[in-house]
Amino acid sequence: MTKVKICGLRTTEDIRIVNHYKPDYAGMILTPGFSRSVTHAQAKRLRRELNTAIPLVGVFVDGELSFIRSFFEEGIIDIAQLHGQEDVQLIRDLKKATGKAVWKAFSMEETPDTKEIEASPADRVLLDAGKGAGQTFDWSKAKAVKRSYMLAGGLTPDNVSRAITSTHPYGVDVSSGVETDGKKDEKKVRAFIRRARNR
Repeated sequence: MTKVKICGLRTTEDIRIVNHYKPDYAGMILTPGFSRSVTHAQAKRLRRELNTAIPLVGVFVDGELSFIRSFFEEGIIDIAQLHGQEDVQLIRDLKKATGKAVWKAFSMEETPDTKEIEASPADRVLLDAGKGAGQTFDWSKAKAVKRSYMLAGGLTPDNVSRAITSTHPYGVDVSSGVETDGKKDEKKVRAFIRRARNR
């Protein structure tokens, strides 16, 4: 069954929704400066409200190792997702320092060398159109990637089933595609998860 990650959680209401519909992963943006960013204190508080059966993925963009590690050490996150220009060495150092899973996102719009994706020491890779652009990319590009991956970028309840049929990903990652007026929409979250899992 295709895994589902609901990302960009910011509020108690967001947590209530994911606790109810139980995606396989929840995600929070922990690097400051983005529209869905949450502070360290907010993340800590929201984590306490999150169902412990749902792993929390912390999303970071070009963060320092010590900053990312602090979220692991405080038990706030279970997985780190790197969404910037992080190099191979940082991934290795972070895995060694924490003993935890590290994911790495790659922008398919920049037509990266698939060999770089294949060789990444990340525990899982994520194929995206860009940094939270909310746009899809040409899914045929994903066919060149042989390792297991998460698919992201412009996914919605209306296209997720087609995306899965086209690319056969390990999982799908959504944020803006399940929002209305910038807020998580319970009906869209429910529809997205159902269509991803029950095709």
